[in-house]
Formats: sequence, structure tokens, C-alpha cells
Amino acid sequence: MSRSAADLVAILELEMIEKDIFRGYSPANGWKRTFGGQVIAQALMAATRTVEGRAAHSLHGYFILPGDPEAPIVFEVDRIRDGGSFTTRRVVAIQHGRAIFSLSASFHADEKGFDHFIPAPDAPDPETLHDVAQLMHFRGRTAEQIQRFVDRISPVELRPVEPQRSASEKREPRQSQWIRVGGGPLPDDPIIHRAALAFLSDMTLLSASIIAHGRSLADPEIQAASLDHALWLHRPFRADEWLLYVQDSPSASGARGFTRGLLYSRDRRLVASVAQEGLIRLRTRPEKPEGSGT
Repeated sequence: MSRSAADLVAILELEMIEKDIFRGYSPANGWKRTFGGQVIAQALMAATRTVEGRAAHSLHGYFILPGDPEAPIVFEVDRIRDGGSFTTRRVVAIQHGRAIFSLSASFHADEKGFDHFIPAPDAPDPETLHDVAQLMHFRGRTAEQIQRFVDRISPVELRPVEPQRSASEKREPRQSQWIRVGGGPLPDDPIIHRAALAFLSDMTLLSASIIAHGRSLADPEIQAASLDHALWLHRPFRADEWLLYVQDSPSASGARGFTRGLLYSRDRRLVASVAQEGLIRLRTRPEKPEGSGT
């Protein structure tokens, strides 16, 4: 079943167990393991719940173990530092008595300073592009496969900028798509939008590291998993409005792919930057494909 923006907000509303300890839950979306973007967003929300008057500007996280979508996640926050301008928090996500993810986040008091950014590349407006479900239909996927994929990624909406490219085509490791939280508006609270951006920033990023090799993450021979994730938040934005996500992969080696992303608002202002390294390994025994479209 597809979810709405309100469903995402509900996922971000953590239960406070006691001071600096929170509990979160995963949606029933058919994922075999908890989506990494969800854990990042929930850990950021846990850290934010212990900070007053300052906004998150950067986070760095490591994925330690696959998350169990059937079990709650406990987030323990360590108040590392409350300085004059910056606040630092560390968060450990725990399931079944073991750490599955760790996060360090920095918060900054608002202040004026120098301002510049690298311009966004040319890209058609999202209204002129097909969404992922339409592209999967054009490529012959069944209605069941399409609905399963849409249910898994919702409420995130994706519109690839280069849809004509086939997965088997070896090409420069660059890709772009418009992305947003769909299914209705999010609350106006900037905290929700920062967490929502953390959620969607994990979408499609690792696939940029494999397109240079004529492969897709949907290939059953490919074993892929995010290893770490870094996000820098530069300017105000709304995660329920279209963002241009420009991605590239400068390097892949040793069964690891390194990827970067720049997120631009509709008016082409740089609002966030992302970096991620992930496992990309050829399986010895290929898994049965699940009909994923990316």
C-alpha cells in the first residue's frame, strides 16, 4: 500500500522512553531490511529532540548491521558538546541488543556569512518527465512489479532526467533525477523537512557507482548495501517540493563504490550535499530479482 507524507511524519515521530532514549518503528513496505534513509532520518530526529535553538547542518553515519523492519529501533543519544555556536550529538541505533547504525550530527546557531554555490546543471522541469512507475511500464514490467516498487519507495516520488538510458549501457557514472516527498504536504516545521531530506537522500545514490559498468542494482548478481552516509544542509528548502538530485561516482574499487550528490531547489539553489560509500559486489549465488526499477 502506498503511503502519504503524513505516514512519513508518523515514522519520524519517535517515542521517548526516557531522557535521551527514543524508540522508532518501520513501515510495513515489503523491504527485507530497514531502509537506510529511514534510520538516518530517525537518528537525526532523535538527536534534534535533545537540541534547542539550533538547526542541524551536517551528519555522518555508518551502517553497521542490516535493520530488522519487524522490530522497533532504540536510539540512544549522547550529548557530546554544547558550545557557543555549535552543538554535537552522537546517536546509536540498536536492535536485538546490537548496534545497527551510528550517527554524529552537528547543529549550528543561525548566523550571517559568505554565500556562494556551484550552479545547477541544465535539466528539464519535472512536469515534462515520466515518473518511475511509467518508465517501468514502458520497459515491460508487470503491474504487480510496478505496484510493489511504488509501495516500497512511497511517499518518495522520482522522475529520472535521463530515462532513455538502458541499464546495460556502459556510460559516464553520472545521473540526475527530480525527487520529493509526495502524498500531500509536510508540516511547515523545518525540523521535519531536514529529516525528510535525510530520508530521501539515500534514494538511488548508490546506483550511480554501478552504471559505468553497465549494471543495475536490480541485477540479481549484484550485492549492494550502503556502508556510510554524509549529509550537509546548506540552505532552507521544502522536502515536499521538487529537488534536483545530481549524482556522480568518482571511484569504485575493492568492491566499494563512492558516490556524491548535490540537491538543488526548484529555483536552482544548492540546498544540500551528500556523500556515500557502498558495497557493490558480484554474488557467487545470484538472488532472485524482485522487480526493482532502479
